[in-house]
Amino acid sequence: MELGIIGLGRMGANMTERLLQGGHRVIAYDRSPEAIQRCVDTGALGAHSLADFVKQVTAPRVIWLMVPSGNPVDTTIEQLLPNLFKDDIIIDGGNSYYKDSIRRAEKLKQQGIHFIDVGTSGGIWGLQVGYCMMVGGDRAIVERLQPIFQTLAPENGFAHVGDSGAGHFVKMVHNGIEYGMLQAYGEGFEMLKASQFDFDLAKISHLWNQGSVVRSWLLELAENAFQKDPQLSSIKGYVEDSGEGRWAVLEAVEREIPAAVLTLSLFARYGSRQESSFSAKVIAALRNEFGGHAVRKE
Repeated sequence: MELGIIGLGRMGANMTERLLQGGHRVIAYDRSPEAIQRCVDTGALGAHSLADFVKQVTAPRVIWLMVPSGNPVDTTIEQLLPNLFKDDIIIDGGNSYYKDSIRRAEKLKQQGIHFIDVGTSGGIWGLQVGYCMMVGGDRAIVERLQPIFQTLAPENGFAHVGDSGAGHFVKMVHNGIEYGMLQAYGEGFEMLKASQFDFDLAKISHLWNQGSVVRSWLLELAENAFQKDPQLSSIKGYVEDSGEGRWAVLEAVEREIPAAVLTLSLFARYGSRQESSFSAKVIAALRNEFGGHAVRKE
């Protein structure tokens, strides 16, 4: 098939390369000329403006967006719209909020343009092993796009999960679960490191992946990380969040679901960003006041 991809960061560029390896014709666009050139070097056709991009993609067009969530998605769609026609397809493969995807699908439908939301997981390893894709939107359009999904995903690695917004809803929950899993691994390895034993954390990571109930790809990645830097001394304990965890917690509140682990793992990320936690200072001061417990001076 032929499609155009807008957004050639790590995910977008790797997806472009995997599609090219699968025999698809890809027109690539990014605000960065260097990013475009890297994709051209792998076999893509480069476009150096959105107008040029739309001209190169054959109608009815399939346009895959891999841009940051929020305003960048809306802005890109608004810039594309004047040059799009009925039966063109826009796919949002980024980490968008599912309510935004529902809104975009409804708006584009009024102009005869199809919108498909694809929750995409796989990170930088997707080029090699494929991407897990959670697809929302009209089933007939999803079936039309099946050759693209079959190339990008490993075997059984994509599914149509529901109507517009469903793909990004499933990805939101997926990332909420991911937050909890990462937090559990982080706390467990901290306990091992703080013990009186001189544990080889890479060795334990590998051991736990041999039939243990906590075996996972994340443990394989932990083993890799500990092999490179056994004490993780080169890494600062600052953990960012890209939005889905927050949305998952808000959804849990809205639906009155007791998602305690997901919520606490999100708050733990906020805590990781504080050089000196004022709330911890308050707690230490109060413990000193009511119990005479010692405080550490800065």
